[in-house]
Amino acid sequence: MDWDTAALWRRGVRGNVVFTNGVFDLLHPGHIEVLDMARREGAALIVGLNSDASVRRLKGPTRPVRSTAERALVLAGLESVDAVVVFEEDTPLELVWRLEPDVIVKGGDYSPDTIVGADVVTARGGRVVVIPLVSGQSTTSIIEKLRG
Repeated sequence: MDWDTAALWRRGVRGNVVFTNGVFDLLHPGHIEVLDMARREGAALIVGLNSDASVRRLKGPTRPVRSTAERALVLAGLESVDAVVVFEEDTPLELVWRLEPDVIVKGGDYSPDTIVGADVVTARGGRVVVIPLVSGQSTTSIIEKLRG
């Protein structure tokens, strides 16, 4: 979904809109847990997805493993996800400004003061939620295991 369509869609949602973001390169149980718990925080969940170029800048030249289109399709197919919006920047700050979520959620490797956009959401009266990580789950460890 492009940014304009997402902003229009967001305005039509009745109830709290939840936002989270990430690379979601190789979906694993930790991702599913965070997305499911994020969805429980409101009426709809929007996922900001780093573009391929953004992932390469953040994770290096061998990432992502899956293309933006592939990652977006997998995320959009999850019951907990209502919308997927791709962003080209290194952080979703501009997207958070544009979508005006009521709740912003990240996994437990973040704290409220390190979540990009948390200040924007709280300044509008919204909430920040940190969800505990599922132990032993990371895309990097999956990739390392596959490389043997």
